[in-house]
Amino acid sequence: MRKGETGQLRLLTGLVLFLAAGCVAWAIAHLTVPPPAEVIYLVVAVSLAGVGVACSAPVRIRTQIRFSASSAFLLVLVLGLPPAWAIVCTAAGVTAARLVVRHNGASAHKALHNSGKDILAATAATYAVWLAGVRPSLEGDLLTQPWSVYPPALLLAAVALIAVEEIIMLATLVLATGRPWAQIFRTDLDVRLALNVASVLLAGAALALVGLDPGLLIAIPPAQLVVYLVYMHRLHLRAERTTWEQLAAATDALNGVDLDGVLRTAARGAVAVFGARQAQVELWDVEPCRLVRADADGVLYDGPSSAAPPPATLTASRLLGGRDGSAIGVLRLALPPTTGGIQGREESTLRAFGASLTTAILNARAYAELHQQSERHADDARRDPLTGLANRRALLDLLGTAQERPGSGTRALALVDLNRFKEVNDTLGHAFGDQLLVDLGGRLEAAAKDNGAVVARLGGDEFAILLDNLPAPATAIHRARRILDCLREPVALAGMQVTVQASAGIALAGPGVSAGELLRRADVAMYQAKRAGVSIVDYQHGRDTADHRQLSLGGELARAVAEGEFTVRFQPIVDLGSGEAVAAEALTRWAHPRHGVLLPKQWLPIVERSDLLGAFTARVLRQALLGLREWRSAGFDLAVALNVSPHSLLDPAFPGLVLDELRAHHLDPGSLVLELAETASVGQLQAVERVLTGLRNAGVRLALDDFGTGHSTLSVVSEIPVHELKIDRTFVAAMRTSAQAAAAVRSTVELGRSLGLTVVAEGVETADQRQALWELGCTAGQGHLFGRAMKAGELLEALRDGVDGARGSLATSLHQGATVIALRNRPPA
Repeated sequence: MRKGETGQLRLLTGLVLFLAAGCVAWAIAHLTVPPPAEVIYLVVAVSLAGVGVACSAPVRIRTQIRFSASSAFLLVLVLGLPPAWAIVCTAAGVTAARLVVRHNGASAHKALHNSGKDILAATAATYAVWLAGVRPSLEGDLLTQPWSVYPPALLLAAVALIAVEEIIMLATLVLATGRPWAQIFRTDLDVRLALNVASVLLAGAALALVGLDPGLLIAIPPAQLVVYLVYMHRLHLRAERTTWEQLAAATDALNGVDLDGVLRTAARGAVAVFGARQAQVELWDVEPCRLVRADADGVLYDGPSSAAPPPATLTASRLLGGRDGSAIGVLRLALPPTTGGIQGREESTLRAFGASLTTAILNARAYAELHQQSERHADDARRDPLTGLANRRALLDLLGTAQERPGSGTRALALVDLNRFKEVNDTLGHAFGDQLLVDLGGRLEAAAKDNGAVVARLGGDEFAILLDNLPAPATAIHRARRILDCLREPVALAGMQVTVQASAGIALAGPGVSAGELLRRADVAMYQAKRAGVSIVDYQHGRDTADHRQLSLGGELARAVAEGEFTVRFQPIVDLGSGEAVAAEALTRWAHPRHGVLLPKQWLPIVERSDLLGAFTARVLRQALLGLREWRSAGFDLAVALNVSPHSLLDPAFPGLVLDELRAHHLDPGSLVLELAETASVGQLQAVERVLTGLRNAGVRLALDDFGTGHSTLSVVSEIPVHELKIDRTFVAAMRTSAQAAAAVRSTVELGRSLGLTVVAEGVETADQRQALWELGCTAGQGHLFGRAMKAGELLEALRDGVDGARGSLATSLHQGATVIALRNRPPA
């Protein structure tokens, strides 16, 4: 008896063999000596019983069972032979056949068990025949009674034989597999019924042949073989279809993306597909090794392999290979003791199941990795990559939640902008600027957590603080001030202690206030704080002066650049003494199709913040140089001055653009003057020193515009290699009434003379202003006294007409009766 066969099966086998032995003993005791001529029938009977047992087909019903085709032979024996001889012949034939022809190495125990079943079934059929009134004898013919008694006897014997076979087979399977009686009984019921009906019909045909001629019994084995082959083919087709349907269902169930679900489904599916008592999947490439075990009722264990309880006897296995060919685990099966292991087509099924399981495991792992990457990307999309704080998207999501939740208190949003951060960034470099943002962002986050708030970086040097659960609106500013106090301590950068101040605006959320509107209100308040020079301002509707036209203009900027709506007008710059035009400043206007002509103060900040600044600058420069070439072609040796944004100077491609345009228009670089805003900080101008030096070395002239209005005038002059200083119009307008303005003009002129720079006065409106400037030593000026901004062609006509008959002159000379000699070569800077 093989290891693993249960005690209950042993008891059942013992009971079957005990009863069969009793039946055989009774039969032997009642044997009668046959006539010599009839011995051949007994030999044929034993042979028929053996052939019937030898013709059997394997079918797995969660265990390996063989259906034999012996029923027809047994029915013929019990109807044609006396009861004792029928039992003895059956016992001899089936026992000898099962012991000699053991399928796939089946054990002797199993052979004896099945032989006992056949003996009991034959005994029951013999008794049924006897009850039906049939009394077979070896004397004379085999069938000696009227034909009318045989059909009922045949049916009654068939019922008895089939009933005993079914009862013993079902009991065996129930004990071997633990499955319910009803479930096992329904398995292949139609095939079994068809076989039994065919066996009864074949037995009836055999009896008819025996009645005609007992020698025709020789035809029964071929007929039985045909029945067996048809039956076996039918079973194989069904078993094949059932197996592949189960395999398809099991592998389809493995198409999950959760590794836990894949392993559990695989263990349960293997139990169903292979009729296993237990199945387990073990993964070796994880630490610790993982094992999932299941039976027909569900998952028994899921955890570390080292802690798993002992399994049932494992009789089949399949390695699970990784993508590189190495084994990542194993699938093991505990088959019932009556199966004889995985055989034939089931080996292919096991390979297919193992391959599907391997693919499912690898796919689940790949999906898990993709899911983790997706979560990381989703988190990255909501995180500022520099500071690790929440970004604008995350803030908008937070603001999108209910503004007023029951018991949540008041919500407020503060926008914080670091003052003069750009100066630090441009002066020390972007690396130190980033370091400053990281340091201050960390401070804000720590302070916000202590106050129950959330900090986000919106971009650049702008942060947002979301304050929730405020007990009252009045506490919003107090809470925000407490958070902003963390910025007071200086930050160590590049060996220096840098102190950065901040301006903040705060707005309260409320019913009907969207996330976008709350952001806008906080932004309005923040810029009010910056203009007022205070640390924080709360939003007040009455102070909301936001210009919605700015937003509209920003959306129209691309069209305006593409369609040439930006046009250039030229205001002449004249020699204050002679009145002769020496240059012209190019002034840009936006000829808006709806709003009319817009001045730079209405749209220039929008351009500087956009990504269209480069295209805008190129168009304006091209128009300015076209005007310059027109004047020079007419014989007027003028220069053209053009204002340049500090943002343009941060573009490394800007010098190349300027020089390429000069070459394209066949103009000398010295005829172009680039005006820099003096209100730009020293740090900004230092950051573009390489660009400015390159332009100066190429021959382009540089001018410092609005001189005297900045915070570090002398520092700028000493740092930047300019050729000209332009006195701001506010000093020119006040020089007659303000001693401070006159002193500023005088000091600028003296500074220019000492440094060898040309000094140009802006905003010259009256002859008195011209006279005063000339007397102070200022050599050039521009303003309405000499001409308003005009088109290039209009300026050309004015130059041709001249004043007092002097071509190129736009004002009467101040040199009364003197001869003026124009010095074109200005002192080198």
